[in-house]
Amino acid sequence: MQHALEDFFHYLTVERGLSDNTIKSYKRDLNQYQTFLSASLQLESWEDVTRNQIMRYLHHLNDQDRSAATIARLLSSVRLFHQFLVREKLAGQDPSLHIETPKKDRKLPKVLSSDEVEKLLQLPGDDPLTIRNRAMLEMLYATGLRVSELMGLKVTDLHLTMGFVRCMGKGSKERIIPLGDMAKEAVEDYLDRARSPLVKGKRTEELFVNQHGRPLSRQGFWKILKAIAVQAGVKKEITPHTLRHSFATHLLENGADLRAVQEMLGHADISTTQIYTHVTKTRLKDVYRSYHPRA
Repeated sequence: MQHALEDFFHYLTVERGLSDNTIKSYKRDLNQYQTFLSASLQLESWEDVTRNQIMRYLHHLNDQDRSAATIARLLSSVRLFHQFLVREKLAGQDPSLHIETPKKDRKLPKVLSSDEVEKLLQLPGDDPLTIRNRAMLEMLYATGLRVSELMGLKVTDLHLTMGFVRCMGKGSKERIIPLGDMAKEAVEDYLDRARSPLVKGKRTEELFVNQHGRPLSRQGFWKILKAIAVQAGVKKEITPHTLRHSFATHLLENGADLRAVQEMLGHADISTTQIYTHVTKTRLKDVYRSYHPRA
């Protein structure tokens, strides 16, 4: 079995031209694989390896608490090696052919607490830029818009009397999102007192503009958000998406229907929205551990 491995490593070096570090990684992965097959399953030939034995190896890795990402990488090495064996006629079939790659762990999105959101939204000041910033943050937290969607809003997308905003999302899909009273008031204040002084007579369709009267960019908004977070004393790392995550999580924590949240976020697949249910469960556990006397 070792001879076939050496041939494979030679192939990676000479024909594939892979770097030394990459080849070391393959060697580490496949030597570990061979050790398991030889020591645990007493196999002496690659021809004898079956799909079931590879599955036992994957279960063995899982029992060692290897992450899904690590198991996926190891399986990728195993697959490439078995493909090599078939191509070089060192084995008659590829036992790894129909084994599914483990799904990688999804990182839970970072969210703000309600108190942290309040700190962000309580911007001191009454100048046009502060009024605009307050309206943008209120709008973002009230709707869960992506920052690109927020920056793309036009004045005509607002329907303040009816209490909703129209948004063009990914794939040019239109969605209608309710607008809460506080966000509605902040946007009305911006339109009444701040937008005209910023636009300075220019003809601009976009709702939110910079100090020169031109449409605000995503990078510009990010800089504004980071400065506001520092000013508000919010120590968590914040990105424009943090308010979107917080919007979804807080809705679900307060009993909102998952399908409704999916619709407001513009997710094509509800499985994307379900990540937020894991966030709420995690936070519930934290609360329980913190406050239950026998946790």
